[in-house]
Amino acid sequence: EVQFVESGGGLVQAGGSLRLSCAASGFTFADYTIAWFRQAPGKEREGVSCIASSDSSTYYSDSVKGRFTISSDKAKSTVYLQMNSLKPEDTAVYYCAAPYYSGTYFVSQCQTPDVFNYWGQGTQVTVSS
Repeated sequence: EVQFVESGGGLVQAGGSLRLSCAASGFTFADYTIAWFRQAPGKEREGVSCIASSDSSTYYSDSVKGRFTISSDKAKSTVYLQMNSLKPEDTAVYYCAAPYYSGTYFVSQCQTPDVFNYWGQGTQVTVSS
C-alpha cells in the first residue's frame, strides 16, 4: 500500500523558514516523481514543486521559484521541501503526491493534480504577516 506521511508544517512569521518532509512507503521510491501541492481555503490545488529521484530533475512554480528547494533522500524514501522567505500567501495545506506510473515525465505535469493518484494527508503551513 502506497503511503505518505507529511510533517514539518506550523506557524511562522513572514520572512521565516520551514522544512517539510514527506516519508513514502509501499513503492520503489527512486523510480517515481514526487510532487508537493498546496491548497489554500477557497482556492484550487496548486502544484508547487516536483522532483524525479532517478535523475534529480525538478520543477518549481513561478510563485515559489528562488524561495523553495525540493530534494530527495533515496535511502530514507523521503522528499523535503525547504521553504525560505515565506509570505502570507504561502499559507495553505501542503500535500505530497505521486502518480500511479513511474518515470520522470510527471515532472512536466507538476501543475496537473489529476495525474497524481496517491496523496498524503497534508500538513498545515500558516505564515503570519
